[in-house]
Order: sequence, then structure tokens, then C-alpha cells
Amino acid sequence: MYKLVLILAMMSLWITVHLMQVEEEMAMKTLSQGKRAINRAAHAAAQQVDKTALSEGIVRIDESAASREAALYLQRNLQLDASGKPLPNSFLRHPVQVLVFDVINSEETFPYQYWNPHYNFEVELRSPGVVIIAKVVYPRAFTVMEPLEWEIRGAAELIAG
Repeated sequence: MYKLVLILAMMSLWITVHLMQVEEEMAMKTLSQGKRAINRAAHAAAQQVDKTALSEGIVRIDESAASREAALYLQRNLQLDASGKPLPNSFLRHPVQVLVFDVINSEETFPYQYWNPHYNFEVELRSPGVVIIAKVVYPRAFTVMEPLEWEIRGAAELIAG
């Protein structure tokens, strides 16, 4: 009888460890997809040149166009609706919150050292650029792990061509 109890205990331990490993792998995939989406959104936003300023010889980013483009890229890459909530076919279950959207334009001296002490993020920009920090919550499949949330950071510069 004690062997049966031991076997059941070992099986439950094995299943728990296996579920934890599966959960960790899924969490890392979610983090990777989130990071890639944030980076793509920052890059797309940074490429929104202010054409009026450019006609005057000033290279700068159009902030409203950059904001729209970043939101569009986040929506399409993370399968979100316009308010940031996941669509039914999304791998996420919680809304994505854009915590920081900063446009660093030609008014600054480059190279520019961007520093956000609240999120402990630092990046050096050599030309006008965009910084995005977004909160992504991992939708746990099992209750083996504690809930995971990330403040994913991304930055991109305007590419002069």
C-alpha cells in the first residue's frame, strides 16, 4: 500500500514539475513576442518624418503620426483592438498598457542620453527617436507559477536615408 502512495506522490510531483516547465516555456515565448512587437512599434514610429519640418531642412519625427503608427503596429503584432484589449484569437488575455511613449526630436543635442528613472531605462540615441515602454501580462495556462508581468522596453532611431 505504501508503494502505491509513493507512486502517486511521485506522479503528482512529476506532473507539477512538467507543467511548470511548459508554463515557463510559454511565458518566454510570450515575452519574446511582446519584445518583438514593442521593437517593431518603436521602429515604425521613429520613421514618421515631419514633412513640413523636413521641407525647412529640419529632420524631426511627427509625434501624432508616430503615436498612430506605434499603436497600429502593436494592434497588429499582438492582435489587439483599438483600446489595447486582446482580440479573441490573441495569445494574450489582458490589455497591453503603453506606459511610456516618448519622442526625442531634433531639439535635443545628439548623441542624446535618454534616462527614465521610474522604469530604470537608459538608451543612447544618435538621431531623433522613439522610446516605448509597455506593460504585458502573461496569461497563465496553469496555476503552477506566480502571475508574470513585464514592462517591456523598446527604442528606435529615425533612419536617415
